[in-house]
Amino acid sequence: MSQLGEFELIERYFKRPAQRAVLGVGDDCALLQPRPGTQLAISSDMLVEGRHFLATVDPARLGHKALAVNLSDLAACGATPLAFTLALALPHVDEGWLGPFAHGLLALADAHGCELVGGDTTRGPLNICITVFGEVPVLAGRSQALLRSGARPGDALYVSGTLGDAALALEVLLGRLSAPAAVLDAARLRLEQPSPRVALGQALRGIASAAIDVSDGLLGDLGHILRQSGVGALVDADVASSLVATKSYYTRASGQFDTQPALADWRRWALAGGDDYELLFTAPPSAEAAVAAAALASQTPVTRIGQIEAEPGLRLVDGQGRPLANRYTSFDHFG
Repeated sequence: MSQLGEFELIERYFKRPAQRAVLGVGDDCALLQPRPGTQLAISSDMLVEGRHFLATVDPARLGHKALAVNLSDLAACGATPLAFTLALALPHVDEGWLGPFAHGLLALADAHGCELVGGDTTRGPLNICITVFGEVPVLAGRSQALLRSGARPGDALYVSGTLGDAALALEVLLGRLSAPAAVLDAARLRLEQPSPRVALGQALRGIASAAIDVSDGLLGDLGHILRQSGVGALVDADVASSLVATKSYYTRASGQFDTQPALADWRRWALAGGDDYELLFTAPPSAEAAVAAAALASQTPVTRIGQIEAEPGLRLVDGQGRPLANRYTSFDHFG
């Protein structure tokens, strides 16, 4: 059997009939027609082997994550997914890898009504670049997009879901930490197959004053909100560290291990670990009930972890309100 060429590869694994797009895969350009009264939301993310994922990752999970990290950006903007393009560099054609990769990618796309409308393939080191398109409503001439620049003093600071499990998994996979198999399995799922909080992002339109997705670490991403909003924040480090889901495993089985991660480790994973893809957002105190309703409607837990303050800067406290030194640094590709 001859090896697939570029266009046969696209035809077999990635070409699908256009649905919401006017024109999809197979021409020089895709054509999208946003609905009247909406704006396009556009974001791109690149995943590079050895930098963003390990060579041992399951290809179906990698396909899922490649799109999930882009859908997470749409979620942080409050956008509804519309379509995406895929640029894929492959060292060689491996159909045993391509099949599961395409399945994981397109299964998540179908779950969010986000169709593949074009892209490119080439030979090279494994590299996945996705550009995603979404739409946000415009009401009375005003965009309903969630931005990083709207936080105000007195706003509550919330985060969705769980934190830190992906960072824990990475340390185990890199041999820096040992963990029971059940812990690694649960944490690795968060690292390799994150859940983009698209429904929550849409539910927070008109409620949240600012939002961002947690990709490089909670404190680092919060810093973007603080800078663009011109405010500061107080964060309870112990509330945040309580959101590391795998922490409960150690609590339930406390007598089974000679050693356990220290409190400093849980704080570090929660506050500075990357790859969580949760939503970090602010909302005025008067919106507390609306935030709870949005969480319920989207079936996504949210937790208040602090508040926005007028004085610039970031202040950490423990569970008793005592100040903590901020020694945490988030991921930086060039840091």
